[in-house]
Amino acid sequence: MKKSIYFLLILIFFSQIAFAQREGSFDKEKLKDARIAFITDRLDLSSQQAERFWPIFNKYSEGREANLRKMASLNPRKEEGEITDNQAKTMISERFKLQKQMISDEEKFVQEVSSVISYSQILQLNGIARDFTRMIYQRHRRRDNQKP
Repeated sequence: MKKSIYFLLILIFFSQIAFAQREGSFDKEKLKDARIAFITDRLDLSSQQAERFWPIFNKYSEGREANLRKMASLNPRKEEGEITDNQAKTMISERFKLQKQMISDEEKFVQEVSSVISYSQILQLNGIARDFTRMIYQRHRRRDNQKP
């Protein structure tokens, strides 16, 4: 029963996302809701687990995304021209600091979330999140390819 409810929620969210994309807009809130339903279903979280899991996961995800944005900003761009070796060395050092921070954050996340879900579920989580992203990307590509 629980799985069928989650499956129904996923279908509703994806149909809304698809409709919103056809209209030319993109609803981040609906995408977030779809991600929650997708991951909750694939991890087979109980409602009690989901209630405890999502605040931990959202906090971790926000920090990770912020660090990824910082890391991306460290990539030199052609329009910025040549960079010196010292500038490159500083950028590489900053990238390593961010990567170390991300590893530390992930270790903290695993430690905290392991009180809510099993280690097997934690291991599955990265692949499930990647599956969701891939699915959204493929839907977006199909939509773009169907445009006249």
